[in-house]
Amino acid sequence: MNGKKSKFRGGLMMAAVIMMISLLAGCGGNNNNAPAAEATAGNTAAASPEAAATTEPAADPVTVKLQLKWVPQAQFAGYFLAQDKGYYAEEGLNVEILPGGPDIVPEQQVAGGSADIGVDWVASLLTSQEQEMPLVQIAQIFQKSGLVLVSKKDAGIATPADLKGKKVGNWMGGNEFEILALFDKYKLDSNKDLNFTKQGFTMDQFLGGEIDAASAMTYNEYQVVLESGIKAEDLNVIDMNDEGVAMLEDNLFANKEWLDANKETAAKFVRASLKGWADAIADPEAAVDSVMKLAEEGSTSREHQLTMMTEVAKLIQPEGFDASKMGYTDAAAFQQTADIALKFGVIKTASDVNAAYTNEIVEMAAK
Repeated sequence: MNGKKSKFRGGLMMAAVIMMISLLAGCGGNNNNAPAAEATAGNTAAASPEAAATTEPAADPVTVKLQLKWVPQAQFAGYFLAQDKGYYAEEGLNVEILPGGPDIVPEQQVAGGSADIGVDWVASLLTSQEQEMPLVQIAQIFQKSGLVLVSKKDAGIATPADLKGKKVGNWMGGNEFEILALFDKYKLDSNKDLNFTKQGFTMDQFLGGEIDAASAMTYNEYQVVLESGIKAEDLNVIDMNDEGVAMLEDNLFANKEWLDANKETAAKFVRASLKGWADAIADPEAAVDSVMKLAEEGSTSREHQLTMMTEVAKLIQPEGFDASKMGYTDAAAFQQTADIALKFGVIKTASDVNAAYTNEIVEMAAK
C-alpha cells in the first residue's frame, strides 16, 4: 500500500516538472534556438506599440509637369535620360514630360497652370514676362547660341558684310532677332540692302538654291545640310557667338506662384535634370536610346540624333566651361540677350533682369 502511494506521489512530481518545463518553453525561456529567438523578437515588437506607431508610410511622389519647346529629340535628351535612369524618382518626383510642337507655346502652358516648368528660348520668356505672365527663369541649360547662317561657298558670303544683295532666310516668329542684330552690326538694312525672307522648317529652299544664306541650328538644320551630301568645306558659316550677337536659348522657367510654394521641389527637379544632362554628354548613345523611345516613328534617324546630341553637348558645356556651373545663368549673357531683344522690338521696355531670372534654385540643387 505504502509503495503504491510512493509511486503515485513520484508520478505527480514528474508531471509537475514536465508542466513547468512546458510553461517555460512557451514563455520563450529557451534562448538557444531560432524559434525561441523569433518568438522573443515578436514579443518585443508587440510590447512596443509606440515604436510601430512612429513608422510613417512613404510619401507619395510629387508630380511635376515639364513642357518642352519642341517634339522629342536630342535637344531635350537630358530630361529623358534622367527619367529613364530614375533620377527624378530618387528625388521623390513623378515627372511628366509634355512634348511641344508648332502650336504649343511653353510660356502659355506654364503661366496657365497646364505645366509647372517649361523649356524655351530666353527671348520668348522675356516677351511673356513683359505681357505680365507670372514666369521666372530658374536655370540656363544652353550656355551658347546654336544659331548660324550657312551658305554655299559659291554664293560668295565669306563674311557678314557679304550678305548685302543676298537672299537670307529665317523661320521668323521670334527666331530672327540674332540675325537682325547681325545686320545692324554690319549696317545692313533688312528692307533695302538684302532680301530677308521667311524660311520653312526644312532646308529644301537652301538645298534647292532658292535662298543664298539659311538660318540653321548647329545641332539640327546644319546637320541636315551635311547629310544631304554637301561637304563642310564647301560651306561658309557665320556663327552668332563669334559675331557677338548671340542670344541665350534653351532654359528652364517656372510659374512664380508655383515656385514660391515649391522651391525644394524645383531644386530637386533641377538637380535630377542636370544629372541627366551630365550623363547624356558623357554617354550620347544612352541619351539617344532614351530619345528614340519617344521620337515619332519615321520622323528621324538614330544617326541624326547622335549627331544632334554631340552638338547640343557643345552648347551646354562649351570648350573651357566650368562643368560645375551647368545650369547657372550668366548675368552678362542674359543682359546681352535682353539688350538685343529691346533693340529689335522683342520687348518694348527694358527687362528687369534681376526679376527675370534667379540662380537660387540651381544653387539649392547644388547642395
